[in-house]
Amino acid sequence: MSRIGKRPIEIPGGVKVTFTTPMLKVEGPKGSLSREIMNVVSLEINEQNVVVQRSDDGIKSRAAHGLTRTLINNMVVGVTKGFEKTLEISGVGYRAEAKGDVLNLSLGYSHPINFPLPNGITVEVDKMTKVLVRGIDKELVGQTAAKIRSFRGPEPYKGKGIKYADEKILRKAGKTGKK
Repeated sequence: MSRIGKRPIEIPGGVKVTFTTPMLKVEGPKGSLSREIMNVVSLEINEQNVVVQRSDDGIKSRAAHGLTRTLINNMVVGVTKGFEKTLEISGVGYRAEAKGDVLNLSLGYSHPINFPLPNGITVEVDKMTKVLVRGIDKELVGQTAAKIRSFRGPEPYKGKGIKYADEKILRKAGKTGKK
């Protein structure tokens, strides 16, 4: 039995969970999310919690058991609290600016990068070097943050580029003089 999969998911007040095979819909104060649930697991929904159960002990069922529970829990947390990722930009002349649903980045290239934000994602820019990516879908928040980081990843010599706020960059020593 999956240790994660067998734990029930608590439904906080103000959150509504509905399941019509194969779609699960979670509605809360921040919005609503829906996801297709695999047919190798079944859901038991009551007022206080959701329990994920698998149909058999096959490899696919065991793999989907904990994954499905975690995905549903992320949906519940997303519609109540939301998710956020923080990116830091370091480098001379590197900056970001949010204009509506477009993030403008100047990262040392010959052209600025205009990144259109996906639906459901909001971006806040603080002091032109700190970017906060927010949304209710954990997968979409992480994917958007990774895409922004990919425009200019941190380099190991001076640490210039875009990095996650909690990321540690392994620094390399530069060239040394003649001996």
